[in-house]
Amino acid sequence: MRFLLLLLTGFLSTVVVAQTPFTEEIAKHRETYKNDFMASKGSPLKSKEDVSYLRFYEPDSTFRIVATIQLTPKAEPFEMPTYNGMTRPHVEYGVVSFVLYGKPQKLTLYRNLNLIRMPEYRDYLFLPFKDATSGFATYGGGRYLDFRMSDIKNGQLTIDFNKAYNPYCAFSEGYPCPIPPKNNVLTVPIEAGEKTYGKAH
Repeated sequence: MRFLLLLLTGFLSTVVVAQTPFTEEIAKHRETYKNDFMASKGSPLKSKEDVSYLRFYEPDSTFRIVATIQLTPKAEPFEMPTYNGMTRPHVEYGVVSFVLYGKPQKLTLYRNLNLIRMPEYRDYLFLPFKDATSGFATYGGGRYLDFRMSDIKNGQLTIDFNKAYNPYCAFSEGYPCPIPPKNNVLTVPIEAGEKTYGKAH
């Protein structure tokens, strides 16, 4: 029996160690995310107590996906509506294709035409999306992912839905949060990343 316990313990330890680099990376990412709320002047979360109500799915490498990307250099600029009634100028940058739950999926990457005027955001790419969890386990207005052009390598982009985050509108009203376009609404559940905020507002 003792040998069996040692064997099982050793096996489980191996499994845990194998998962550690990934889970540690996500844990560090989320810690930075929380700290950014405290550091930002425009943050809707002003205290450590507010930040303590942030909730997330457990890290799941299933939702770290390597997608292919088809650039759309001829796309026309358009005004992306926001939840406070304003619009923000965007342009499609490319369409990413991947397989999830055994089915092909597509999402569109965008560039914010205001942000690209700033040197630090010139290569910034924006991926707003909704999925089957939106309005249930996750914020009904959708979630976001951020990328840099340099993240695209050899026509591929690694999309880690574990890093999907809520817009400020999930915590307070009045922010100009972009509404995910219809072509970025997935019918499958993305059970990764940030969940609904744990405190009413």
